[in-house]
Amino acid sequence: MHSLPLFHRIEGTRVVVVGAGDMAEAKARLVRRAGGIPCAETEAHHAKIGFVAVEDERASEAAALRLKRAGLLVNVADRPDLCDFTLPSVLDRDPVLVAVSTGGASAGLAKHLRLRMEALLPQSLGALAKSLEGAREAIRQRYPEADTRRRALDTALGEGGALDPFETSDPMAVDDWLKDASHEADGEVLDFTLTSDDPEDLTLRQARALGRADTVLHDPDAPEPILIRARADAVRIALPADPPAAGLTVILRGP
Repeated sequence: MHSLPLFHRIEGTRVVVVGAGDMAEAKARLVRRAGGIPCAETEAHHAKIGFVAVEDERASEAAALRLKRAGLLVNVADRPDLCDFTLPSVLDRDPVLVAVSTGGASAGLAKHLRLRMEALLPQSLGALAKSLEGAREAIRQRYPEADTRRRALDTALGEGGALDPFETSDPMAVDDWLKDASHEADGEVLDFTLTSDDPEDLTLRQARALGRADTVLHDPDAPEPILIRARADAVRIALPADPPAAGLTVILRGP
């Protein structure tokens, strides 16, 4: 991975858009959609990011250089080699945003991946996210410890759970879950033997468990492409080791 995925808040801030015509207007429209204020290069001293949408290559390079010298992060249309950041294809279920990026390799591929996901992700995702946001303090009170809270939410939001995002459409679902929820068991251990070094060979159960695991116990030579399927904040410990008493522990052996 050569890019760090970020969501940059631009509501109420100026964003430079250099260019004219359909390409520049498309960038300005994206800025306005995110709550930003498109502005000309003359206002670059008020901005932190900018877009260059100019057909002429030499002119676009010159504009990008000027903006970078002014301290802006710059995106240059159709010139990934000049970009400080690239624009993903975005699936919008406000406030849920799912961004698909190919790092500038193919905007068309990113778009079609997003279109496939449009058919999979229900419109109710946004309402569920807002309900969870509104219940944040109640969830903290119900589950004061961060690890316990995370495990409870993992169970509720998992496939078939009380808040399964692919099934939940009732706006009161979060309230009902809080009323009925009980603390999770102290600890769960899942022991897997890998069949290869290729993460594509992980079973669906293995991939989901890695995504939820609090701790990953693994053979010392376990392949990194598989280990990074775990949460970034999951604890990694090389075997031999004993699983902790709490949380979900995934043990990876072999291949």
